[in-house]
Amino acid sequence: MLDKNQIAKRIAKELKDGYYVNLGIGIPTLVANYIPEGVDVVLQSENGLLGMGPFPFEGEEDADLINAGKQTITTLPGSAFFDSCTSFAMIRGEHVDLTVLGAMEVSDKGDISNWKIPGKMVKGMGGAMDLVASAKNIIVAMQHVNREGQSKLLSECTLPITGLNCVKKVVTELGFFEITEEGFLLIERAPGVTVEEIRSKTEGRLVASDDAPEMVL
Repeated sequence: MLDKNQIAKRIAKELKDGYYVNLGIGIPTLVANYIPEGVDVVLQSENGLLGMGPFPFEGEEDADLINAGKQTITTLPGSAFFDSCTSFAMIRGEHVDLTVLGAMEVSDKGDISNWKIPGKMVKGMGGAMDLVASAKNIIVAMQHVNREGQSKLLSECTLPITGLNCVKKVVTELGFFEITEEGFLLIERAPGVTVEEIRSKTEGRLVASDDAPEMVL
Protein backbone atom coordinates (compact mmCIF):
# COMPACT_ATOMS: atom_id res chain seq x y z
CA MET A 1 0.00 0.00 0.00
CA LEU A 2 1.04 3.59 -0.55
CA ASP A 3 1.72 5.99 2.30
CA LYS A 4 0.73 9.66 2.09
CA ASN A 5 4.02 10.74 0.54
CA GLN A 6 3.81 8.03 -2.11
CA ILE A 7 0.27 9.08 -2.99
CA ALA A 8 1.55 12.64 -3.45
CA LYS A 9 4.52 11.41 -5.50
CA ARG A 10 2.23 9.51 -7.89
CA ILE A 11 -0.02 12.54 -8.33
CA ALA A 12 3.03 14.70 -9.06
CA LYS A 13 3.64 12.58 -12.17
CA GLU A 14 0.38 13.99 -13.56
CA LEU A 15 1.74 17.55 -13.56
CA LYS A 16 2.44 19.01 -16.98
CA ASP A 17 4.96 21.69 -17.89
CA GLY A 18 3.38 25.15 -17.71
CA TYR A 19 0.48 24.16 -15.45
CA TYR A 20 -0.94 26.45 -12.79
CA VAL A 21 -1.79 24.10 -9.91
CA ASN A 22 -3.77 24.51 -6.70
CA LEU A 23 -2.96 22.10 -3.85
CA GLY A 24 -5.64 21.50 -1.23
CA ILE A 25 -5.25 20.85 2.48
CA GLY A 26 -3.76 17.53 3.65
CA ILE A 27 -2.06 15.01 1.36
CA PRO A 28 -2.24 17.37 -1.68
CA THR A 29 0.19 19.83 -0.08
CA LEU A 30 2.88 17.11 -0.21
CA VAL A 31 2.79 17.16 -4.02
CA ALA A 32 4.98 20.29 -3.89
CA ASN A 33 7.87 18.11 -2.70
CA TYR A 34 7.73 15.74 -5.70
CA ILE A 35 7.46 17.89 -8.82
CA PRO A 36 9.33 15.93 -11.53
CA GLU A 37 12.65 17.26 -12.75
CA GLY A 38 12.25 19.36 -15.87
CA VAL A 39 8.57 20.12 -15.22
CA ASP A 40 7.94 23.81 -14.55
CA VAL A 41 4.64 24.46 -12.77
CA VAL A 42 3.32 27.39 -10.74
CA LEU A 43 1.63 26.46 -7.46
CA GLN A 44 -1.27 28.64 -6.36
CA SER A 45 -2.60 28.88 -2.81
CA GLU A 46 -6.05 30.43 -2.36
CA ASN A 47 -4.92 32.51 0.59
CA GLY A 48 -3.05 34.67 -1.94
CA LEU A 49 0.17 33.23 -3.37
CA LEU A 50 1.56 32.24 -6.74
CA GLY A 51 4.92 30.50 -6.82
CA MET A 52 4.74 28.30 -3.74
CA GLY A 53 7.78 26.11 -3.15
CA PRO A 54 8.35 22.93 -1.11
CA PHE A 55 8.04 22.75 2.65
CA PRO A 56 10.94 24.39 4.53
CA PHE A 57 13.57 22.40 6.39
CA GLU A 58 13.32 22.37 10.17
CA GLY A 59 14.69 25.59 11.58
CA GLU A 60 14.17 27.52 8.33
CA GLU A 61 10.44 28.17 8.74
CA ASP A 62 9.02 31.67 8.28
CA ALA A 63 5.77 32.07 10.23
CA ASP A 64 4.58 34.74 7.77
CA LEU A 65 4.70 32.30 4.85
CA ILE A 66 1.82 29.82 5.04
CA ASN A 67 -0.44 27.91 2.68
CA ALA A 68 -4.24 27.63 2.89
CA GLY A 69 -3.87 24.91 5.52
CA LYS A 70 -1.76 27.22 7.72
CA GLN A 71 1.40 25.16 7.14
CA THR A 72 4.69 27.01 6.74
CA ILE A 73 5.97 26.97 3.16
CA THR A 74 8.69 28.43 0.96
CA THR A 75 8.45 30.68 -2.07
CA LEU A 76 10.29 30.52 -5.37
CA PRO A 77 11.95 33.34 -7.34
CA GLY A 78 9.25 35.37 -9.06
CA SER A 79 6.50 34.45 -6.59
CA ALA A 80 3.69 36.94 -5.96
CA PHE A 81 1.39 37.76 -3.05
CA PHE A 82 -2.13 39.20 -3.40
CA ASP A 83 -5.50 39.45 -1.65
CA SER A 84 -8.24 36.83 -1.55
CA CYS A 85 -10.34 38.68 -4.13
CA THR A 86 -7.55 38.36 -6.70
CA SER A 87 -6.88 34.76 -5.71
CA PHE A 88 -10.50 33.69 -6.18
CA ALA A 89 -10.77 35.67 -9.40
CA MET A 90 -8.00 33.40 -10.71
CA ILE A 91 -9.90 30.31 -9.57
CA ARG A 92 -13.37 31.41 -10.72
CA GLY A 93 -11.92 32.67 -13.98
CA GLU A 94 -10.70 29.11 -14.73
CA HIS A 95 -7.04 30.10 -14.80
CA VAL A 96 -6.03 27.06 -12.68
CA ASP A 97 -5.14 24.08 -14.87
CA LEU A 98 -5.15 21.40 -12.17
CA THR A 99 -6.55 21.16 -8.66
CA VAL A 100 -5.49 18.44 -6.20
CA LEU A 101 -7.92 17.95 -3.32
CA GLY A 102 -8.39 15.65 -0.39
CA ALA A 103 -11.78 13.99 0.09
CA MET A 104 -13.87 12.10 2.59
CA GLU A 105 -15.89 10.41 -0.17
CA VAL A 106 -15.93 10.24 -3.97
CA SER A 107 -18.67 8.67 -6.06
CA ASP A 108 -18.22 6.66 -9.25
CA LYS A 109 -19.80 9.59 -11.13
CA GLY A 110 -17.13 12.03 -9.98
CA ASP A 111 -19.06 13.63 -7.10
CA ILE A 112 -16.96 14.72 -4.13
CA SER A 113 -17.63 15.27 -0.42
CA ASN A 114 -14.71 16.92 1.33
CA TRP A 115 -15.82 19.73 3.57
CA LYS A 116 -18.16 18.53 6.30
CA ILE A 117 -18.91 15.53 8.52
CA PRO A 118 -22.12 16.23 10.44
CA GLY A 119 -21.47 16.35 14.17
CA LYS A 120 -17.68 16.60 13.83
CA MET A 121 -15.28 19.53 13.85
CA VAL A 122 -13.50 20.02 10.51
CA LYS A 123 -11.53 22.93 9.11
CA GLY A 124 -14.40 24.02 6.85
CA MET A 125 -14.81 24.24 3.11
CA GLY A 126 -12.01 26.75 2.46
CA GLY A 127 -11.87 27.31 -1.29
CA ALA A 128 -13.19 23.86 -2.18
CA MET A 129 -16.59 25.00 -3.47
CA ASP A 130 -14.99 27.47 -5.88
CA LEU A 131 -12.27 25.04 -6.94
CA VAL A 132 -14.61 22.17 -7.83
CA ALA A 133 -16.93 24.52 -9.70
CA SER A 134 -14.17 26.15 -11.75
CA ALA A 135 -11.22 23.77 -12.11
CA LYS A 136 -10.55 22.20 -15.49
CA ASN A 137 -9.04 19.06 -13.98
CA ILE A 138 -9.43 17.67 -10.46
CA ILE A 139 -7.37 14.87 -8.94
CA VAL A 140 -8.33 13.57 -5.48
CA ALA A 141 -5.81 12.24 -2.98
CA MET A 142 -7.53 10.18 -0.29
CA GLN A 143 -7.64 7.00 1.76
CA HIS A 144 -9.54 4.16 0.08
CA VAL A 145 -11.30 3.04 3.25
CA ASN A 146 -12.21 4.67 6.56
CA ARG A 147 -11.07 3.58 10.01
CA GLU A 148 -13.81 0.95 10.11
CA GLY A 149 -12.58 -0.53 6.84
CA GLN A 150 -15.56 0.77 4.87
CA SER A 151 -15.04 1.97 1.32
CA LYS A 152 -14.84 5.71 0.58
CA LEU A 153 -15.12 5.13 -3.18
CA LEU A 154 -18.89 4.88 -3.42
CA SER A 155 -21.81 4.67 -5.81
CA GLU A 156 -23.34 7.69 -4.04
CA CYS A 157 -21.73 10.10 -1.56
CA THR A 158 -23.41 10.00 1.85
CA LEU A 159 -21.83 13.18 3.25
CA PRO A 160 -22.70 16.76 2.21
CA ILE A 161 -21.67 17.29 -1.40
CA THR A 162 -18.93 19.71 -2.39
CA GLY A 163 -19.30 19.28 -6.15
CA LEU A 164 -21.03 17.07 -8.71
CA ASN A 165 -19.45 15.23 -11.66
CA CYS A 166 -16.17 17.11 -11.29
CA VAL A 167 -13.46 14.63 -10.18
CA LYS A 168 -11.36 13.20 -13.02
CA LYS A 169 -8.85 10.98 -11.20
CA VAL A 170 -8.35 9.47 -7.73
CA VAL A 171 -5.19 8.19 -6.06
CA THR A 172 -5.52 6.13 -2.88
CA GLU A 173 -3.24 3.83 -0.91
CA LEU A 174 -4.50 1.00 -3.14
CA GLY A 175 -4.22 2.45 -6.63
CA PHE A 176 -4.69 5.08 -9.31
CA PHE A 177 -8.16 5.43 -10.86
CA GLU A 178 -9.80 7.45 -13.62
CA ILE A 179 -13.50 8.21 -13.38
CA THR A 180 -15.34 7.18 -16.53
CA GLU A 181 -18.97 6.68 -17.54
CA GLU A 182 -18.58 3.08 -16.37
CA GLY A 183 -17.25 4.06 -12.94
CA PHE A 184 -13.79 3.86 -11.34
CA LEU A 185 -11.33 2.61 -13.95
CA LEU A 186 -8.26 1.05 -12.35
CA ILE A 187 -5.19 2.37 -14.16
CA GLU A 188 -2.48 1.15 -11.76
CA ARG A 189 -2.51 -0.82 -8.53
CA ALA A 190 -0.20 0.03 -5.65
CA PRO A 191 2.85 -2.21 -5.22
CA GLY A 192 1.88 -5.45 -3.48
CA VAL A 193 -1.86 -4.78 -3.75
CA THR A 194 -4.01 -7.27 -5.63
CA VAL A 195 -6.94 -6.50 -7.90
CA GLU A 196 -9.07 -8.72 -5.67
CA GLU A 197 -8.32 -6.53 -2.65
CA ILE A 198 -9.22 -3.40 -4.60
CA ARG A 199 -12.50 -4.96 -5.71
CA SER A 200 -13.36 -5.96 -2.14
CA LYS A 201 -12.74 -2.43 -0.83
CA THR A 202 -14.51 -0.46 -3.57
CA GLU A 203 -18.25 -0.01 -3.06
CA GLY A 204 -18.80 2.00 -6.24
CA ARG A 205 -18.74 0.62 -9.78
CA LEU A 206 -15.22 -0.58 -10.58
CA VAL A 207 -13.70 -1.46 -13.94
CA ALA A 208 -10.56 -3.47 -13.22
CA SER A 209 -8.59 -5.85 -15.39
CA ASP A 210 -7.03 -8.86 -13.69
CA ASP A 211 -3.70 -7.88 -15.23
CA ALA A 212 -3.79 -4.20 -14.18
CA PRO A 213 -0.18 -2.97 -14.02
CA GLU A 214 1.65 -2.30 -10.78
CA MET A 215 2.49 1.32 -10.07
CA VAL A 216 6.10 2.47 -10.52
CA LEU A 217 7.09 5.34 -8.22
